[in-house]
Formats: sequence, C-alpha cells, structure tokens
Amino acid sequence: MNSPDTTGSGPVPPAPVCSAKGCRADAVWVLAWNNPKLHTPERRKTWLACADHREHLSQFLGVRGFLKDVVALADWEQGDHTDGTRHVGGRDGGPGNGGAR
Repeated sequence: MNSPDTTGSGPVPPAPVCSAKGCRADAVWVLAWNNPKLHTPERRKTWLACADHREHLSQFLGVRGFLKDVVALADWEQGDHTDGTRHVGGRDGGPGNGGAR
C-alpha cells in the first residue's frame, strides 16, 4: 500500500535530459530553434543538450538554418518565454527521439 504524500510537495519531476539519441545525461543547455518552412518567425521549439552534445546538436540545427539561440538551462527556466516556446521539462523531439512534438 502506498502511503499518502504528507509533505504536500508531490512527486519530484524527472530532471531534463539531453535530446541526443541514446543520451541520458542531465541537460545543461537549451537549443532554441524553428523551421522557417513550418513555424512562424517568433515560434521556438527546444532541444536540450548535455555539455558533451551541445556542439553536435547546435551544428545539426545550424547547418539547416534552424538554430536561433543557445541558452543555459538554468537561465532559460527563469526566463519569460511567452513567445511560443515550450517549457523545458523533458525531451522535445531531439534527433532520434521520435520527432518534434
């Protein structure tokens, strides 16, 4: 039998992880991007990156002209993203992760 949560804090959400295929490392970077053929100019999708995959994921998006910004995850979480960006809390369809949501 599960005991009720008496702390009032509820379950702790999982830490955001890197969007690189097969990587389970904690994310420390947010790569904000959009596909100009699909999204309005102000729309931002996000991929998360660990320190090891930041450059690779940035290059992947950059050569396609999709990368708009790279921001530290801590700074992104404290920012006001009312411009169509999704809140970071997990994967947002990084390469090999089932496509963008």
